[in-house]
Amino acid sequence: MGEESRLAAVVALAQGMAAAHSSREAWRAAAGGARRALGGSFAALSVWERELGRLRVLVNVGELAEGEEEFPEDESYPVHQFAEITEFLHEQWAGGGEPDAWVETAQGPEEGRAGYCHQRVAALRRRGRGCCVVAPIVLHGRAWGELYVARPVGEPVFGRADADFATVLAAVVAAGIAQTERLEEARRLAFTDSLTGLANRRAVDTRLDEAVELHRRDGAVVSLVVCDVNGLKRVNDTLGHSVGDRLLERFGTVLSLCGARLPGALAARLGGDEFCLLAVGPPADEVVKAADEVCRRAMELGIGDGVACGVASTEDPIGPVRSARRLFRLADAAQYRAKAERAAHPVVAGREGPDDPVVRLADEPSREADGERRRFRGRHAPG
Repeated sequence: MGEESRLAAVVALAQGMAAAHSSREAWRAAAGGARRALGGSFAALSVWERELGRLRVLVNVGELAEGEEEFPEDESYPVHQFAEITEFLHEQWAGGGEPDAWVETAQGPEEGRAGYCHQRVAALRRRGRGCCVVAPIVLHGRAWGELYVARPVGEPVFGRADADFATVLAAVVAAGIAQTERLEEARRLAFTDSLTGLANRRAVDTRLDEAVELHRRDGAVVSLVVCDVNGLKRVNDTLGHSVGDRLLERFGTVLSLCGARLPGALAARLGGDEFCLLAVGPPADEVVKAADEVCRRAMELGIGDGVACGVASTEDPIGPVRSARRLFRLADAAQYRAKAERAAHPVVAGREGPDDPVVRLADEPSREADGERRRFRGRHAPG
């Protein structure tokens, strides 16, 4: 491969990773771009999990051998089997050198023995591959993992020039991974409440829109629990805002623990003393049980006055739910009634017969009721 071709390959790899919208897409772009650039039939990207003492495969691309998966659930190898990750690399750095790539073949090491690993040779033979080039990935000054590209038996063996090029590709991959991590952290912060660590209002807006669309298309059960922490103002006024913050944090933990009984549920803080739990799939009765548990645990916190909790689910007789805003209005109206009645248990929209007062309040609020209830002030259009 000429210089221009290699430059084009590097650019293509960088662009592929930059266009990724998730870590998985970035990993696939990294491995796939390196495989094409080095003329390999197979490539893998692995991360060194120091705390677990293992090298874990993130993605496999190209011609997969039996048992290999594109995104393996748990393909990992004890790191002591790959001494070059811990010993060879550190020796190189200690001597002022760089973590260069190396080549191995099914017959043994190629281009010197510095990075030789008999486990890799055995793996090449077992999977019908003739040679591989291994390039360490260094991120933030530390060994992060490795890029691995292989060719089948009968294909030309990688040479020193290929190893040097793999070193360059690994540096490009490291830069791409760093960019992806920064973007994912920015996205995480944008959708996370800084005080409680729960999802925030923006995350709820996005997820609820998707959930209601899924309900309209496939009939999925969508349930929303809206909670209001009682007594926060009193706590702030008498004990201080730091204690009030602690109350919100502790309630956030309660909501998260109770929400965990509902697969895939999203626990969120909407702002101030308002929280919610969004579940897609579980039956309404299961959601109500989780909400009842929230109420019980909230009373045991020791500060505050428990919680007012309202539930609205598409599985209950609340009429058609064509917008996220309507489901929120129903859950919020149920929460408003729970607070007005000082209810120790959740109030559930639609469970008091054809003329359910919660549904009536949500859908046909009087001028007086509309003025007094704390409606959810969302971006959604009226439903």
